[in-house]
Amino acid sequence: MIRIGDTEYAFSDPVLLLSLAGVFVVVLVLVLLIMTVRRAGQSASMMSPLAHNIDALGQRVQSLSDGQHQLSGGLTHVSEAQAASQANMLKLMEQRLAEVGTKMNENLQGSATRTARSLGELQERLKTIDKAQANIEKLSGDVISLQDILSNKQTRGAFGEIQLNDIVSKALPSDAYTLQATLSNGKRADCLIHLPNPPGPIVIDSKFPLEAYEALRNATNDRETAEAARGMRTSVRAHIRAISERYIVDGETADGALMFLPSEAVYAELHANFPEVVRDGFNARVWIVSPTTCMATLNTMRAILKDARMREQAGAIRKALRMLHRDVELVVERVQKLDTHFNQARADLDGIGTAAERAGKRASKLDNFDFEELAPDTPAAVKPAEVVRLARDD
Repeated sequence: MIRIGDTEYAFSDPVLLLSLAGVFVVVLVLVLLIMTVRRAGQSASMMSPLAHNIDALGQRVQSLSDGQHQLSGGLTHVSEAQAASQANMLKLMEQRLAEVGTKMNENLQGSATRTARSLGELQERLKTIDKAQANIEKLSGDVISLQDILSNKQTRGAFGEIQLNDIVSKALPSDAYTLQATLSNGKRADCLIHLPNPPGPIVIDSKFPLEAYEALRNATNDRETAEAARGMRTSVRAHIRAISERYIVDGETADGALMFLPSEAVYAELHANFPEVVRDGFNARVWIVSPTTCMATLNTMRAILKDARMREQAGAIRKALRMLHRDVELVVERVQKLDTHFNQARADLDGIGTAAERAGKRASKLDNFDFEELAPDTPAAVKPAEVVRLARDD
């Protein structure tokens, strides 16, 4: 690289090569001049050709000088063009840097806005999580309270009775059942459904073998599982036997009763792993129901009650139908009479229309009647016979 002023040129640049060639020619000319001067003293006969060569050399030097001036102008133009290009490049880079700075500012502002929004949403979610945590803590307290309730047999029985009362009150009308009904044998049932005969009133009693079920769930080996299953069978069979002996009374209740289990899990466990216990209930005419199946059974009972009440009211319904039929017949008779009156009125209207049409025609004929021009001394008179004839013609 060669620096000339503020501009650098590479060795492969043609402008630089041309400049170096010019300098070399000038140096060569100077060497030739020196050699020519030295030889001037050797031979005077060579002065004339030498002078001619010097003139030619001077012309060539002038040409080289002109070429050098042109080269200098070209170099100046190239330098100016390069300076202008550098200025444009710097200006373009400044614009690009300004645009990049603006976009970075916008992106930073957008990122700051999104970050603030995300922080706000995160804060709202944290509030929601705090509320959920509070609800979970409350629910944990409720679960602990429920465990306390279920740990006591009396409170557990009250829990089953309350759930049974809620289901029965939603499925049946209030006069279709009695809560805590006392039978003739002195036994008090949780609920007595007043079904018609047959099958007759049926008892629903709530039982909850929670200890046996929890022992079965908490068993960790085969021995504990077998022992817990044996306790489960014993507990459920005892409840079935008690309901069969206490709440199935000949001539007073139906020949069967319902045992209500207030837990779907216990009900599913019995039907899945203890089918022989369920069959024992069938043999004792005690049917085991859960909250879901109890609601379905009560809906069937409601349909039975509705059918029985419809049969009881069948006589009143037939009487009401007869009265309704008589009312319909009276309406038909009155419609017929009204239709007769309408026909008479229609005939009268037709007669009135015919008479009005006839009167209009007669008025039109009288309006077009031309009287003959009478003499001045003849009295204007119309014979009655002509009037009668004209009326007949009309």
